[in-house]
Amino acid sequence: MTSQQTTTTGTLVIERRTIDMVPANERHGTPWSQFTLWFGGNMQITAIVTGLIAVAIFHAEPLTAIIAVLLGNVVGGVTMALHSGQGPRMGLPQMISSRAQFGVIGATLPLVLVICMYLGFALTGAALAGDAISHLLGLPSTAGSAPVVGILIFGALTVIVSVFGYQLIHVMGRIATVAGILGFAYLFFQLFANYDVGATFGEGATDAATFMVCLTLGASWQMTYAPYVADYSRYLPADTPVSTTFWSTFLGSVTGTQISMTLGILIGAVSGEALLGGPVGFVGHLAGPAAAAFVIYLVIIVGKLTANTLNAYGGIMSTVTVITSFNAETRISSRARSIYIIVFVALTMVIAIAASADFLNNFKNFVLLLLAVFIPWSIINLVDYYLVSKERIDIPALYDRHGRYGAVNWTALVPYAIGIAVQIPFLTSDTYSVLGTFNGPLADVMGGIDVSWAVSMIVTFAVYYPWAKRTMRPPSSMIYPRDYSPEQTGQIAVI
Repeated sequence: MTSQQTTTTGTLVIERRTIDMVPANERHGTPWSQFTLWFGGNMQITAIVTGLIAVAIFHAEPLTAIIAVLLGNVVGGVTMALHSGQGPRMGLPQMISSRAQFGVIGATLPLVLVICMYLGFALTGAALAGDAISHLLGLPSTAGSAPVVGILIFGALTVIVSVFGYQLIHVMGRIATVAGILGFAYLFFQLFANYDVGATFGEGATDAATFMVCLTLGASWQMTYAPYVADYSRYLPADTPVSTTFWSTFLGSVTGTQISMTLGILIGAVSGEALLGGPVGFVGHLAGPAAAAFVIYLVIIVGKLTANTLNAYGGIMSTVTVITSFNAETRISSRARSIYIIVFVALTMVIAIAASADFLNNFKNFVLLLLAVFIPWSIINLVDYYLVSKERIDIPALYDRHGRYGAVNWTALVPYAIGIAVQIPFLTSDTYSVLGTFNGPLADVMGGIDVSWAVSMIVTFAVYYPWAKRTMRPPSSMIYPRDYSPEQTGQIAVI
C-alpha cells in the first residue's frame, strides 16, 4: 500500500488487525473516543456491585467508602491511563509490548494470568447481564440458579460485537455513555426520592483498615484495565500526545467508575435485606414503574455488553499473543480470530451458568486477588517504557525470540515474582476471605491495614529499575517494521 492509498473503515466492517502493528494510514479517531469508551464501559452493573461490596461485605460507612474508592480510582486510574499513552506511539495491543520487558516467551506468564482475568470478569458480567435480560423478558427465575436463557442471549450479542471489533466497540461506548448518563441520573433521583440516604451516613466502619480496603477496591478496578487499555488507543494517530491520551482515558474511566461505585455504595447502604433478591433485581425495583424498569434493564445490558466486549476482545488478543510467542507469527486471519472469540465467549457462558450462588463474596475475592498479580507487571511495563527505554521500542524484535528482547528476560521475571511474593506478609484474611484464617506476619504490625499492593509497587520499582538500567539495551530510536512509514497518510472514515 502506497502512502497515497486510502483505507475506509465502517462500523460493520470486520476488523482485520490483531496483534500486528496498525499502519499509519489506518489510524483514525480522536482522544474523545477514549473518553466515551471508558466512561460508557464503566457505567455498568459490575462497577455498581464493586461499590456495593464496600458496604455489603466490609460494612463501611457510606461517605467513608465513597471517598476511599475515589482515591483508589484516582491512584489506579493514573497507572491505567499511562498504559493507554503507549497505544498511539506503538500501534500495538498492550500485552505484546510487555515482550520488551519479559522476553517473547517470558511474557506468557503474566499473559496467562491476564487471560484468567478476562474470563473472570466476562463470566461475572454474563451472569449479571443475563439476569437483566431475564428480568427484561419476564422470564421466571429461581433463587440461587443461573439465568440460563439470559446468559445465552447475552453471549451471542457479545460474540457479534467482538467479531466486528474496534469500530463497533467504540460505537457501543458512545451509546453506553449516553444511556449511562440518563439511566444513572434517573436511578440517583429514585434513590434519594424513595430512601432517606442521609440517615445512613455515620453508620458503619470508618477505621483505617476499612478505608484502605475500600481504596483497594477502587484501585484494583482501574489497574485491571492496564493489560488491555492500549488495545483501544493504538488506532489513534501516532503523533497523538501522551498527555492527551492520558487525560481522555483517565477522566473517562475514573469518572464513569466513580459514579457507578457511588451508586453501588448508596444502594448497599439503603437496601438491607431487599438486596437478597440480587443487585440487578434491586436496581429494577429502584427504577419503579414497569416501563422505567424496562429501560433501566436495557441500560444495564448496553453498559455490560460494552464492558464484556472489552473482555472478550482483550482475551483474544492475549490468547493470540501467547500462541504466537511460539510460532513467531505477527497476525492471524479474521476467521481464526472469530473462532477464538466464539470459543472464549462460550467458555464464559458455561462457567457463568455453573457458577456458585455466593456471587458477592466470590467476586470480591476475585477483584482483590487480581491486584496482587497485576501491580508488579504494571510497574515493570511502565518503568521500562517511560524511564528505561524512554518510548524507544524495536517493534519487529517483539515477534522474534532470537532478537533484541530474547525468549526469556530474567531482569523482569525475577522482580515480577518478588513483587508478588513481597505482598504475602501483609495480606489479611479480613480483605481476602479466600485465605481462611491466614494473616500475614506483618499484617498485625500494620494494625490490620492491608498495604500489600502499595508495598509491591515500591519493592518492584526498587528491584527492577536499577537492574534494568544496567542491563536493558533499548534502541536509540523507535524501530518500525520494514513496510511501515510513520509519514503515511490516508483519509479515514470516522464513524
